[in-house]
Amino acid sequence: MRKSKPKKRYYLPDPIYKDALVTQFVNNLMLDGKKSISYSIFYDALKIVEEKTKEKGLELWKKALSNVMPSVEVKSRRVGGANFQVPIEVRPLRKITLGQKWLIKYARLRNEKSMKERLANEIIAASKGEGNAVKKKDDTHRMAEANKAFSHFRF
Repeated sequence: MRKSKPKKRYYLPDPIYKDALVTQFVNNLMLDGKKSISYSIFYDALKIVEEKTKEKGLELWKKALSNVMPSVEVKSRRVGGANFQVPIEVRPLRKITLGQKWLIKYARLRNEKSMKERLANEIIAASKGEGNAVKKKDDTHRMAEANKAFSHFRF
């Protein structure tokens, strides 16, 4: 018998934009419990985005996030001694989490000077439908499409 499911965590809205999604993103961005540094990186990145694109930073960030969020993914499923990559739809909360983590991961892998510049450039690229985070989403969708034949093994 499985344990009971953990309670859903709710995030307090951030101090500037009053948006809980921003807080969740900052929590994912945070390293070693340094939340104030994480907030400053995020807000500075949005300022850089505004300077470069002449658009609102938060709106562009949300657009980038929606461009990165996957709608299908593959999960490994063992059937009769063989492993199959079974495509499944992504739950709405997992979509958001995956999108945020990919955006942060590929921002960290960029080679600009500071993290705020990396994050800003990854946000700009993702909002245009470019960049490594969007490529990751496309690869995930392509993999699910290639394994569509095994979708009857869904659980």
